[in-house]
Amino acid sequence: MAATTVTDSGGMRIITEVIPATDPRAAQLASSSGPPTPAVSSFQVKGFRRAQPKALGTIHIFTGIIHVCFGIILTASQYSTPSLPVASGVLFWLGLLLLVSGSLLVESEKRDSILLVKTCCIVNMGVILSTLVATLVHTTAITRNIPGCENKPYYLKPDWCFDAENKMVSNGLDSIFIIFSLLEFCAAVVALAFGYDAIKQHDYTRMAL
Repeated sequence: MAATTVTDSGGMRIITEVIPATDPRAAQLASSSGPPTPAVSSFQVKGFRRAQPKALGTIHIFTGIIHVCFGIILTASQYSTPSLPVASGVLFWLGLLLLVSGSLLVESEKRDSILLVKTCCIVNMGVILSTLVATLVHTTAITRNIPGCENKPYYLKPDWCFDAENKMVSNGLDSIFIIFSLLEFCAAVVALAFGYDAIKQHDYTRMAL
């Protein structure tokens, strides 16, 4: 039987009830008063947000759209003799990867999820590698002749191959994409650095607990 004690203090009446261990209510109280389920602390996620993931994500989304749009335009205009960037498809797969990365970074600004931060880190590692490959592709395209204008024996070049402006325009586009790749690379490195730091702090906190 539960023992009840009544105490008057400062105009208030405090009623204390002692429940025996055999009482069914004791098990309920023990389960409800136990330590709360450890939730992912937003402290580590806030550390990741110091990198301004929404701004980084906006950069990736904006440049990703540019890559995809130019990929469609150049593929349509160079259907018969595609250039190296068009033939490799770098404008499409890098553009789609940037759209995914940008969407995840923007979403991480809204949600306190360390899992989302880890996903952002993995995707941005892919962005870093992809931008390096894209830079190599565009640099190689600058050093090569326009497709269809190669120096081949017994091969008559079309008249437009002797127009230097065509090569200048092609090199200009590749140079712009190299600059975009460097911008995307820097944004991905920043996101990865802050994300790795947040994950490391989260893992350390879990071990300490």
